Amino acid sequence: MVAKINGIQQLGVGVENVHEAWKWYREHFAMDIRMFEEEATAELMLAHTNGKPRRRHAVLALNMQGGGGFEIWQHTGKKPEVCPFEIQLGDLGINIGKIKTENISAAYKKFKKSGLNLLGEVHEDPVGNEHFYLKDIYGNIWEVKHQKQVFRKKEKSVSGGIYGAVIGVKNMEESLKIYQTILEYDKVVYDKTGNFEDFGGIPGGDKEFRRVLLKHSDVKSGAFSPFFGDSVIELVQVLNREPKDIYEGRIWGDPGFIHLCFDINGIDIFREKVKDMGFPFTVDSARAMETFDMGEAAGSFAYIQAPEGTLIEFVETHKIPLLKKIGWYIDIRKRGHHPLPDWMLKMFRFMRVKD
Repeated sequence: MVAKINGIQQLGVGVENVHEAWKWYREHFAMDIRMFEEEATAELMLAHTNGKPRRRHAVLALNMQGGGGFEIWQHTGKKPEVCPFEIQLGDLGINIGKIKTENISAAYKKFKKSGLNLLGEVHEDPVGNEHFYLKDIYGNIWEVKHQKQVFRKKEKSVSGGIYGAVIGVKNMEESLKIYQTILEYDKVVYDKTGNFEDFGGIPGGDKEFRRVLLKHSDVKSGAFSPFFGDSVIELVQVLNREPKDIYEGRIWGDPGFIHLCFDINGIDIFREKVKDMGFPFTVDSARAMETFDMGEAAGSFAYIQAPEGTLIEFVETHKIPLLKKIGWYIDIRKRGHHPLPDWMLKMFRFMRVKD
């Protein structure tokens, strides 16, 4: 077996109230497919939770247009601690979640009509792709990016799931080692330095930046790759301001973007690969147990920490639900690692939560 990145599985979003937040993300972003929901203790995350097991409530929510999901995550054993300052573009860690839309004009009009906090008009990025930014009611910034590829077109929503992230870095060359080599974003779409008009509405966006957009050059072929689709990572380094660490003094799971998670095959091979590169797993469920049960899904997971502090999760999926009502689950290990057929992936829609 070889180690394979199959796409972005989810972006972790720490919140103060998981039920309120998920309802908001269902209403506005159509993240209404419940892949799993569980209350439990995060016992294996000690490296990132001040050495203590932490009670939590988590939901993995998907959008039927495809893309990565939201892992909406709330501390229940302690008070979630919000960031004590307004995050500025270029601060260290995940600054912005990217979600995709096949109709940028319709998405902008819909979100404007809904009264969302839009951070400026529709602009073009350095290679002419249209996008705009908005801030949700929890202070998280989202980039809505034009992207033709959606999984299920027969959807009423104007946007899909996670397309990538904007990550603030301290040293661009050091961080590129992770994103280009370990995560295999080997194609540079642009590498620009200066002041950028499309950043104008973002807090701190008026500064000077080095800005690098990365994508994969290959077509991913994992079990869920047709659903996840393509993805991008945008690294930003602010050049005329000293950036702050977004999670300094706080722990994993506190409000904000807590991690970026990739679906993989070959976790044992990844363990050796990242160790040899100087970024060993900080968390490794496969060392503790054969499979980690999340109630409605199961698999193995591990974390590394990028030079700027971003937590990156790898998940090797073992089991997922397809039709929970009749107890139909699929064991990925028994099928090999080629893409699941579209008709099977489209059955996720039967796990839709309606308000």
